[in-house]
Amino acid sequence: MPSRRRVRVLLIVLTGTIVVVALGAALVERGLVWPNRLFAARYDVRGVDVSAWQGTVDWPTIARQDVDFAYVKATEGSSFVDREFEANLRGAREAGLMVGAYHFFSFESSGRAQAEHVLATVPDDEDLLPLAIDVEYYATFHADPPDASQVRPELTALIETLRDHGIEPVVYATRSAYDRYVAGHFPGTPIWIRSVMVPPTMSDDRAWTFWQYSNRDRLDGYDGEESFIDMNVFDGDLDDLRALR
Repeated sequence: MPSRRRVRVLLIVLTGTIVVVALGAALVERGLVWPNRLFAARYDVRGVDVSAWQGTVDWPTIARQDVDFAYVKATEGSSFVDREFEANLRGAREAGLMVGAYHFFSFESSGRAQAEHVLATVPDDEDLLPLAIDVEYYATFHADPPDASQVRPELTALIETLRDHGIEPVVYATRSAYDRYVAGHFPGTPIWIRSVMVPPTMSDDRAWTFWQYSNRDRLDGYDGEESFIDMNVFDGDLDDLRALR
């Protein structure tokens, strides 16, 4: 039988471990500590992505916080337009950031209809970064993701319709959505991968172009319902990023 002293020591160690784990979890939850920041620090080009959830964005303030580029939400599905799209596009440009628009891909609309909606909404300006297509689960699709045989043809139609109009898009995806819908397909399309706990490893050994390394950062300069902001890095220098346009 263990001695009482040994039991007390074990209880103290166990209690201390629980306290440290709880404190670490609380710091991560508040966005004060993030595991990926150290790994992302090796990349020189940093950016944010925002939508109406960040409210009114003070872009000069954002730009002063070591931010080089911004992606702003433009559209979703075949009819929705983000209410802050025009203001964010204009504000980010005026603040001197490289800026691009992103489209949230819907599992409930045809790819061609979504492409036509994007083309009618996002200006055809040469200074914009490539349009990004955001592929991730939402609503009830988190629990019941649609099959790749249903999604991939529509995603293909969206990409090919954009290409027919001279737009080579970037595909953003969560790790799960990437593996289900993108891995092994769409050769030549730049990939923007979301991996917020550990550095990204691609299941098909593909290279990524953008990496969203945090979805719980805090910056000064926005006042929306969402208190956190997504942070990203680009695998290259500023000249490489400009060359994508």
